[in-house]
Amino acid sequence: MEEPEQEVIKTELRRPTVLHEPQDDAESGRPGAAVFTTENVSIYYGSFRAVTDVSLTIYENEITAFIGSSGSGKTTVLRAFNRMNDLVPSARMEGEIYYRGESMYAPAVSSTAVRRRIGMVFQKPNPFPKSIYDNVAYGPRINGERKRSKLDEIVERSLRQAALWDEVKNRLNRSGLSLSGGQQQRLCIARTIAVEPDVVLMDEPASALDPIATAKIEDLMRELKSRYTIVIVTHNMQQATRVSDRTAFFSVLTDTASDTRTGVLVEYGLTRQIFENPRDSRTQAYVTGRMG
Repeated sequence: MEEPEQEVIKTELRRPTVLHEPQDDAESGRPGAAVFTTENVSIYYGSFRAVTDVSLTIYENEITAFIGSSGSGKTTVLRAFNRMNDLVPSARMEGEIYYRGESMYAPAVSSTAVRRRIGMVFQKPNPFPKSIYDNVAYGPRINGERKRSKLDEIVERSLRQAALWDEVKNRLNRSGLSLSGGQQQRLCIARTIAVEPDVVLMDEPASALDPIATAKIEDLMRELKSRYTIVIVTHNMQQATRVSDRTAFFSVLTDTASDTRTGVLVEYGLTRQIFENPRDSRTQAYVTGRMG
């Protein structure tokens, strides 16, 4: 479980091409239950509109990738899925986000409760300055678990699911900061799944890692999707093609008259379709490298 971070045109706005159902792809099967549904979501930081009118559905036990240029709103939307933007005083949202059919932003809904069900792994590995064991046991302890035998079980299970147990089982009392970068990121994933969330959000989880560590994180994501719904932000298009079931492409829309910019969802569908047969010319330009 992550500790809260303290953080504090005239161009026509075209509707995105959103393909919620598999299109002529027998290998994909039908999607599972809807986990998140966003309806016309726009997010502001003060007067700045970071992203505009996003509507899409995220399905369970899939990996969904958000791709697009910097400033297109990918991370802003990702953070809205576990209400991390609530920690930014100037942030506000228009539209609706539903989690398994319930409004996530209804007045009676606790943001803390949301984050217990929807975990987040950040771009830079951020182990707590505690032992490997205490990093993983942190969330269960916060949630009231005190029995050592139960904590031992949770720590081992979580480290095994994060493909880290065999590497650290004989040094659980060592600091989590003593691990390599790739191991630290897997430790953060173990810490996230120790509280048994429903969803794991990942904000560029391998961007700071070498290719070998990146491959391990990607293998881990594929393993974890049988238990969790995963949404990732990535700048690495090859990574999106390797690990994701669906891909959402975001872009920056500029209003030349007012010199303002906002992120927009351009196209969303099966990853194979997005990369091999995109419906929108902007998606085509991005995935072929003709647009940054």
